[in-house]
Amino acid sequence: MLEFYGTSVSSRLLLGTAQYPSPATLSEAVRASGTAIVTVSLRRESGRERGGQDFWALIKGLGLRVLPNTAGCHSVREAVTTAHMAREVFGTPWIKLEVIGEQDTLQPDPFGLVEAARILCDEGFEVFPYMTEDLVVAERLVEAGCKVLMPWGAPIGSGRGLNNAYGLRTLRAHFPDIPLVIDAGIGLPSHAAEAMELGYDAVLLNTAIAKAGDPVMMAQAFAKAVEAGRLAYEADPIEARDMAAPSTPLMGKAFL
Repeated sequence: MLEFYGTSVSSRLLLGTAQYPSPATLSEAVRASGTAIVTVSLRRESGRERGGQDFWALIKGLGLRVLPNTAGCHSVREAVTTAHMAREVFGTPWIKLEVIGEQDTLQPDPFGLVEAARILCDEGFEVFPYMTEDLVVAERLVEAGCKVLMPWGAPIGSGRGLNNAYGLRTLRAHFPDIPLVIDAGIGLPSHAAEAMELGYDAVLLNTAIAKAGDPVMMAQAFAKAVEAGRLAYEADPIEARDMAAPSTPLMGKAFL
């Protein structure tokens, strides 16, 4: 059973809640995915004329665990302030921490991320940091108090899959006992299965489902892909090799 900060989670697929064509589609896709955790941006909760209240009511109606995020924050101060507001609004110490450092790729700022993580962990938050696959940054985040790491597969919304499978595999080997979640860049169910086959504990995605032609069907596809990838990892798959290996034994073969 997967655990985040001592909380057991029934699904290894986490979903974002932005960009869906309608609230009804969001609800159907979330249910079809079987997810137990949805991410929510504070900005979705604070629109004009209390428009965010309807969205929050929809999320609460799903009966799932909420992981608020600091999406769109570009500084330590902004991220920490947003986290404080999210804890008050959503009533949870969980926070998906984003501190964006580069606008075109939305790559995390490693220096600001570690600083913000240290501040929030010291204040009792349970931090899920959005990061690259950098081992040094990962070490610093763990030292700061993070008990979950969320490396990207590729830039947010790019749908490119796992750009650096070697780096992600290395990260998994370096932190065998820490929950690792691939966050961002996943575009196809096969990408999610690949992440799980590497030994990752879960996958978090949004755009690949929300912007699909049929979000509900795509949610089902991702649910099956994540399950298949995890089963494959646990089954101890064969290692790749350069040369052929006959699957039929030569013993007993007739020679003419």
